[in-house]
Amino acid sequence: MDTLSPLMLGFLGSLAAGSMTAVGAVPVLFGRIPSRAMRDLSLGFAAGVMLAASFFSLIIPALDAAEPQYQNSAAPAAVVCVSILLGMGAVAWLNERLPHEHFSTGREGPEAASLRRVWLFIIAITIHNFPEGLAVGVGFGANGFSGGMPLALGIGLQNAPEGLAVAVALLGEGYDKRRAWAIAAMTGMVEPVGGLIGAGIITLSQPLLPWGLAFAAGAMLFVISHEIIPETHRSGHQNKATLGLSIGLVLMLFLDVWLG
Repeated sequence: MDTLSPLMLGFLGSLAAGSMTAVGAVPVLFGRIPSRAMRDLSLGFAAGVMLAASFFSLIIPALDAAEPQYQNSAAPAAVVCVSILLGMGAVAWLNERLPHEHFSTGREGPEAASLRRVWLFIIAITIHNFPEGLAVGVGFGANGFSGGMPLALGIGLQNAPEGLAVAVALLGEGYDKRRAWAIAAMTGMVEPVGGLIGAGIITLSQPLLPWGLAFAAGAMLFVISHEIIPETHRSGHQNKATLGLSIGLVLMLFLDVWLG
């Protein structure tokens, strides 16, 4: 792995993480669909992994990277805070501008009557998966294998329950099990694109490192707050979802310290 460039590591790492979406959706091919409570626990786990990754693998390294660049002691914190808000704002802007459809809240964004329902679903998941690939690419671009591996592993773990949730929701919309699995698998393939972009930006310009790390964190934080947590609380399983979040958070913290 040491012989691979950060750009290639970012691509391969985000590809592996994105592929876990397909792995997570495999149970629908065999008709073994977990209960709603178990799915909410799994999505809570995904939110915990993303939350821990945002802080321990992105925000704290962003602060560390910003400190040598600025003499003013408040400047590193200001840079990271602004970058987080920019990341959240970017995903919020995409959420408003791109027509898409959530499984829980229905259609959002501009009117798009000509788009087929399946493509509205795909756009929604693309909006959510792209920041994850971006985060993995930034991690590899910033610190090579040791910086990106915890993120790739953690985001891969949380992609599995997301893939299952997408496939199950598509089954509920009348799609057959093979098509539901294939669409869920495709939604993860936007992550390598984000990985390439994230690793490329950081590799080309080292001063952008703190900005890129914190931007990726902000993008993920928006997804956690806007989509994943509300979805896990929608059916009255908030206790199980919170348990899953707690497990995901501490597991990601452990992986980050151990592998990073």
